[in-house]
Amino acid sequence: MDDVILHATPGNPLPENYTAGYFTGHRNKKLRYAVFRCQQSVAKGTIVLLHGRNECIEKYYETIINLTAMGFWVATFDMRGQGGSDRLIKNPDAGHVHRFRDYEQDVSLFMEQIVLPDTRLPFYMVAHSTGALIALSMAPNLSNRIERMALCSPFIQLSGQSMPSPAVFTIAATLSLIGLGRMRLGKDQRERNFIGNPLTSDELRFARNLTLMQKMPELFVGSPTARWVYETMKAASRVTKQEHLTHIHVPTLLLAPVLDPITPYGAQEELSRNFRAAQLIPVTGARHELLHERDIFRSQALAAIEAFFSPEE
Repeated sequence: MDDVILHATPGNPLPENYTAGYFTGHRNKKLRYAVFRCQQSVAKGTIVLLHGRNECIEKYYETIINLTAMGFWVATFDMRGQGGSDRLIKNPDAGHVHRFRDYEQDVSLFMEQIVLPDTRLPFYMVAHSTGALIALSMAPNLSNRIERMALCSPFIQLSGQSMPSPAVFTIAATLSLIGLGRMRLGKDQRERNFIGNPLTSDELRFARNLTLMQKMPELFVGSPTARWVYETMKAASRVTKQEHLTHIHVPTLLLAPVLDPITPYGAQEELSRNFRAAQLIPVTGARHELLHERDIFRSQALAAIEAFFSPEE
């Protein structure tokens, strides 16, 4: 059954030694998950991997292979509304969420239903972009569940748009509050060109991810809805406030690409100054998708994660 749940594409082989299936998320949504085991007989623990917006398990095969080679198990799932998980509205191409806390409820249920009974202690978390925003939002309640977490390019501020971020928020909020939250905002950028893209400077990894999108279009969505923009930007404003950060006690690594055009480096640097449990590692030259960047940048991030999760070695 597993071979029809996860998919391999050219240049993107399926990691070995895994189980995959579906679990029931918040409000009975069917969410696709996978657990990948390391080759070592005694694992260092399990990394809970949270994706960004419009990503899926398949996009992280290379990173999963790297993390299992370090001696960790990896447990991951597709967020509601994308990947191989249930869509939330009739238009399957729209990136939507009803409430930001629905994401958090899904992570908690994943921990309870899959991670706790079926994987190995201790638990760590690696999260990218929207996944990192979810981790930040949940972090005050993760102290007894997660030992350490590494957040890559946390989506705490929106940049690179045709209008200022406050204007985007006002439009998204207004549409949501008058019942037009399912209206899509922005361009559908699934077929963007490599030149000038904000995600990665690695042409091969960019092409690999584009091939995945072309071969498995059902796993991806287009532009986000007004409701998604409103909910995520509201969450970003909340989690960056001092009163929220003070209640986070999970040791945290902030991996910040200096040339990130989506979440500005300055915002990530400001976050680290107010976040006592965190340490910032700038990755000079890297763009938004740090785990899909060139080796010169990506290897820095992976080495930092391994050292941070294995402090006794």
